[in-house]
Amino acid sequence: MSEFKKDILIGTLFIAGIWNFISGLFVISTVLFAATSMFSNMSTKAQLNS
Repeated sequence: MSEFKKDILIGTLFIAGIWNFISGLFVISTVLFAATSMFSNMSTKAQLNS
């Protein structure tokens, strides 16, 4: 996955998490924030290893 696609995925998950939090869907927003954190950390570790 290219850097641009990773950035789009992370940004989309983050915005969706905020939107669900505002809407009152706290469980879904928590899952989306966790997924955002995982993808962001995987992206950072891949950059450090290369």
